[in-house]
Amino acid sequence: MKRDSILLTHGAGGKLTHDLVNGVFLRFFENEVLKRLEDSAVVPGATGRIAFTTDSYVVKPVFFPGGDIGRLAVCGTVNDLAMVGARPLGRSAAFIIEEGFAREDLERILASMRDAAREAGVEIITGDTKVVERGAAEGIYINTAGIGIVPEGVDIKSPGARPGDRVILSGPIGEHEIAVLVARGEFSLKGEVTSDCAPLNRLVERMLESGPGVHALRDPTRGGVATVLWEVARASGVGVESDEEKVPLTPEVSSACELLGFDPYYLANEGKLVAFCAPDRAEEIISRMKSDPYGDTAVAIGRVVAEHPGRVLLKTRIGGRRVLEPLSGEQFPRIC
Repeated sequence: MKRDSILLTHGAGGKLTHDLVNGVFLRFFENEVLKRLEDSAVVPGATGRIAFTTDSYVVKPVFFPGGDIGRLAVCGTVNDLAMVGARPLGRSAAFIIEEGFAREDLERILASMRDAAREAGVEIITGDTKVVERGAAEGIYINTAGIGIVPEGVDIKSPGARPGDRVILSGPIGEHEIAVLVARGEFSLKGEVTSDCAPLNRLVERMLESGPGVHALRDPTRGGVATVLWEVARASGVGVESDEEKVPLTPEVSSACELLGFDPYYLANEGKLVAFCAPDRAEEIISRMKSDPYGDTAVAIGRVVAEHPGRVLLKTRIGGRRVLEPLSGEQFPRIC
């Protein structure tokens, strides 16, 4: 086995494990809490409610235009906290690495995680590493958890949408899904499609700066915009009406959908959010979103109504209406 690959003995708890943790992981993630290498991270207390989330990342391929599994793992956890208005306090990262995985690729992923964490203003304060036999994993899997503080006065939740609310989308949809499929090389797709993978906590903070008005937030990852609209409508006991003409799509994503028969409303995103906001605050919130690089194309795409509770109706470009519901299966190969 070459020295530039991960060995099973790197996960055995001995000297090679120590060398991997201290010589590789700490080199990218070192901070005052993590470098103690305790069994649990101890962080200062804070006033407010605590938000806690966890997720696992198994994307294939691990590198794709606009990101990789490391950036995805950081942004995904940060964004899950942001969707309840929480400010990230710290996060964990646990790695399951297949024997033979290139150390160079591991370091590339760790550098991406470090950079994304710095961008989000959060530190990786605890973690774990396991090495499994060849064939037991597809290169590398990452599990994360994150904790954050929900400030006083912030009450954002999926059942929070109210009739009259405006539905706001932070930007074009479908870029992450198409970027990953292009990276796989399974389809004859060409073009400059890059993933939208990004941390959204700063954007959410700007939205909340002027006080209450945001009632519900969701990031449309697996299942896309259609699924989160349906989930919020059902949880809140309201109806949602959206306008297809107002939902932004890049030409590259639109072309890919036409070529492959994909429905863009079900494509995964990793750097977009859907907000349900009070009608008298919607324009101000959009204005604040546009001052952030991850919300500079924010637009209102619909409204919440009391009619047809639990259903989402989309006004099509030809003037008809279609019902958006969760898929009963999958419309394309899984990407994660």
